[in-house]
Amino acid sequence: MNRVPLAERMRPTKLSEVVGQDEIIGKGKILTEIVKKGEPVNLIFWGPPGTGKTTLARILAHEFKADFVEISAVTAGKKNVEEVVERAKLNWNLKTRTVLFVDEIHRFNKAQQDAFLPHVESGLITLIGATTENPSFEVISPLLSRSRVVVVQPLSKAAIIKVLKRACKEEGVVVGFEGIRSLTRRERAPAACGDGPAGRAPRADNDSFISKEALELIAELSGGDARSALGDLELALSLSKNVDEKVVEEAAGRKMPGYDKKGDNHYDTISAFIKSMRGSDVDAVLYYLARMVEAGEDPKFIARRMVIFASEDIGLAGNGALSLATACFQAVERVGMPESGLILAHCAVALAKSKKSRATTDAWFAALDLARKTRGEPVPTWLRNAPTKLMKDLGYGKGQKWEAGFHLDKNYLPDSIKDQKLFN
Repeated sequence: MNRVPLAERMRPTKLSEVVGQDEIIGKGKILTEIVKKGEPVNLIFWGPPGTGKTTLARILAHEFKADFVEISAVTAGKKNVEEVVERAKLNWNLKTRTVLFVDEIHRFNKAQQDAFLPHVESGLITLIGATTENPSFEVISPLLSRSRVVVVQPLSKAAIIKVLKRACKEEGVVVGFEGIRSLTRRERAPAACGDGPAGRAPRADNDSFISKEALELIAELSGGDARSALGDLELALSLSKNVDEKVVEEAAGRKMPGYDKKGDNHYDTISAFIKSMRGSDVDAVLYYLARMVEAGEDPKFIARRMVIFASEDIGLAGNGALSLATACFQAVERVGMPESGLILAHCAVALAKSKKSRATTDAWFAALDLARKTRGEPVPTWLRNAPTKLMKDLGYGKGQKWEAGFHLDKNYLPDSIKDQKLFN
């Protein structure tokens, strides 16, 4: 029995084997060019789990014929860093490069990241960091300025299927059997991995089969994570020699989309939701709302953002929007999930379909800017409060009457900005 996980066994060993990273690998692309020049570069790989960040670091170190040292910021401490530096010094004397790969580099605090700086600057260490978080916020500026940030994208469904088919071929698993459970043992026959219809040759008892639909389901559930997909495939094959969609569902369980309530995915998704409402794309609004709800987002957070949107983006174009959004927030508080999903969808669709106006929003921000610049300007005397006789004698509140809609033909703004127009 092979105890090495399938994902580890299928790890690429050269750039040409890497699947689904066409933005950074290929003719004229950054990683290919770095390898071509043969000069190590400090890199920060930024991307979601299972997209190949560790694999890419290992491949680059191999291409540079460097000593590859891998540590995880989750478990490494000051002593580990010191050991790496000493090892790098020995390599330096032997004219061997040292590539230090730091997984989850964002988990190192500022002081720990600072410890790398002098050795990165001197060239003693070539640093390759991997992070799932935005390096702009999680990696110190001096280290960031000395590194190239390389964005590693989630794999597409097609790329995941390609990875899975490659794994099937390596493991001797037959792909593409239609109606696998309805066939008798005599009728079952192997087909080439990932290729067309099954033949009619007799099947060996130790053959494993997976339907194309099951393979596609694994890819869909992976969320662009190749490691997760290979793990699901391996578990499914351990449960049954004939893997269909039911077996995959049993192996994978109910998976939530990758979503960290404090991470970029959280902010990216709510941003897409708001922008889709602003663009009146109802389908996109419902889709991003569903992703947030499925991921367990706080429904009050979503409702709160819609209350803001009602004033910020709809404003005077639909005065009832704010009341609707506020009612949505109150209803969500009182009803709870999962029924609140319907309430959120109702409100989101209504806001998306509403006419939009940013007149009050633009005027408000212009007013804030003007107030900051002229905060010392005195209020005109005739607009001031006059609670005492002395103040009245000084002209405070002069000419004012306590009448609805009362208006004096004067400038209400301070004299220095009397001609300023904020609302158009």
